[in-house]
Amino acid sequence: MHKLLALTSLLLLSPALLANPDERLHEANFAAQTTLQRASLERKNQSVLRYLWVDVYAAALYAQPNVSAAQVVDPQRSKRLELYYLRNIQRGEVIEAAWTTLSRQHDTATLAHLRSDLDDLHANVLDIDPGDRYALNYTAANGLSLERNGKVVFTSTDPELASVYLGLWLAPNGLSDSLRSSLLDG
Repeated sequence: MHKLLALTSLLLLSPALLANPDERLHEANFAAQTTLQRASLERKNQSVLRYLWVDVYAAALYAQPNVSAAQVVDPQRSKRLELYYLRNIQRGEVIEAAWTTLSRQHDTATLAHLRSDLDDLHANVLDIDPGDRYALNYTAANGLSLERNGKVVFTSTDPELASVYLGLWLAPNGLSDSLRSSLLDG
C-alpha cells in the first residue's frame, strides 16, 4: 500500500505527467496530410492515450479526403494509424498488451491461424523511447506495413492480419475504448 501511495504522489506531483492533451498533440506534431502509395491521406482525428493519469502516446488516424473517420474501418479503405510515444515502454509490455487485447477480441482459432504473422510483426517491435513513432499503413492493393521511426520494418499482404492488428485500436474491445471513439468520431 505504501508503494501505491508513493507512486500516486509521484504521478500527481509531476507536471510532465499531467500535460494538457493539446500540448501532447502539439508535441507529436502529426502532419495534416500524408501520402500512402501515391494516395493522398488526410488526418481525420488525433488523440492521446492516458493510462492511470499518465500520457502514454498520441495517436493520429489518416484516410482519403472523401472518407469519414467512421468509414476508415472498412477493410477496403486505405488508412494510416500513427503513434507518437511519450514514455519509455519495454518491448515485452507492448507485445503482452497486444496479445491480451487480441485474445479478448478474437477466438483461439483466428489467433492460431495468424500466430506466425503476428509473431513476425512483433519481432519488429523494439523497446520504445519517448519520441519514437510507429505507424501501421494499409492499402487493399499492397496490404499492411509497420513503420518504426519512418522506416518500414514489416509488411504483409494478408488482409485478415491487417484487420486484426489495426483492430487493436479501431475495433470494439481494443486497447482503449475512449481512444477508439476519439479516432473514429466525426
